[in-house]
Amino acid sequence: MRQRSLLILTTAITAGALTLTACGSRGQNDSGDKDKKTTVVIGVDAPLTGSLSALGQGIKNSVDLAAKVANRQKEVPGVTFKIKSYDDQAVPSSGKQNATSMVDEDTILGTVGPLNSGVAQSMQGVFAKADLAEVSPANTNPALSQGDAWASGKKSRPFKTYFRTATTDIIQGRFAAQYYYKNAKKRKVFVVDDKQTYGAGLAKIFAQEFKRLGGTVVGTDHLTVKETDFSGIAGKVKSSGADSVYFGGQYPEGGLLSDQVKQAGAQVPVMGGDGIYDPAFIKASGTSNDGDLSTSVGYPVEQLPSAKTFVKNYGAEHYKDPYGAYGGYSYDAAWSIIQAVKTVAADNDGKLPDDARAKITEALGKVSFDGVTGKVSFDQYGDTTNKQLTVYQVKNGAWKAVHSETFKD
Repeated sequence: MRQRSLLILTTAITAGALTLTACGSRGQNDSGDKDKKTTVVIGVDAPLTGSLSALGQGIKNSVDLAAKVANRQKEVPGVTFKIKSYDDQAVPSSGKQNATSMVDEDTILGTVGPLNSGVAQSMQGVFAKADLAEVSPANTNPALSQGDAWASGKKSRPFKTYFRTATTDIIQGRFAAQYYYKNAKKRKVFVVDDKQTYGAGLAKIFAQEFKRLGGTVVGTDHLTVKETDFSGIAGKVKSSGADSVYFGGQYPEGGLLSDQVKQAGAQVPVMGGDGIYDPAFIKASGTSNDGDLSTSVGYPVEQLPSAKTFVKNYGAEHYKDPYGAYGGYSYDAAWSIIQAVKTVAADNDGKLPDDARAKITEALGKVSFDGVTGKVSFDQYGDTTNKQLTVYQVKNGAWKAVHSETFKD
């Protein structure tokens, strides 16, 4: 996300633990015993409690699955993967605290997460100072990888340690506007955002593209996260004559907004980004929201030949929560780290070197493999090269895919 973590390396020996220091060895074969193992713990930073926990738990479980598959396949000789999860509650300060705690421990070499772009902003600098790589499966704010001046064409990567498997809002916002205008034939949209990094950024990009195409933004407004009464905004939508609403934000507020817009008498669809693509969006609305729309990064996991094994393996683990919108991207994020670890170890005679953090970051920039979500690789900004997106629509009380394409500028 989006707006929708952490890789810990510890070296374990069968009879005890080997403490790592700046000058100590990270190799599993230093004493000549080929049976000694290195344990790489992939930490996960996501909202595991709170209103966005459904997404966070899916992220955590998918990373856990990647670790288990790597172990079964012996993907990296001499290395066992485990995970440890950290709850940021979708709060930037909590994310920063998690990042700081992990950086302070010499054994941590990388991260998966977070979900939210605002949380990522608080963590990036902490990780970068420690050469600690992070791969987000959900962040979509362009500034995270291309700098604050990206909109003016002056792109500059702020942190070489930051990567993501989800495409950016530059792509998602424009894709949504083009679908609304060209496919759904909407011409008068009312734009609402939640004033957060992800929501406000996505809404801005959508509005710019919608107007460029010839559509009219008949009104704009903002709501506050965790509030529940949006009747004032709903009334404005009704009186504006809008034939549609676009919402930049998350599903807890998005579902309520859709509900209240329809209760106000405006029988128009509400569209949002991947932040509302969750069953909880539908459950939050007391009024039928059939016809509402969302975009999400990638193609429907269930429809991808490359994802069949992931879906099967996930089900076999009997996780309490579904993999959700970011499961495939979380698995691929973890697998990219696993592949980077594999490369670094192979280049160092089967051992992980003392400067493994920096080496893993460097190797991440060069990974390329066929993942759950398709081809996984990163460009010069650390952004995914995969620009597949899908439009979903609520039909009979459930999200159904209605349009997918690979976005081209």
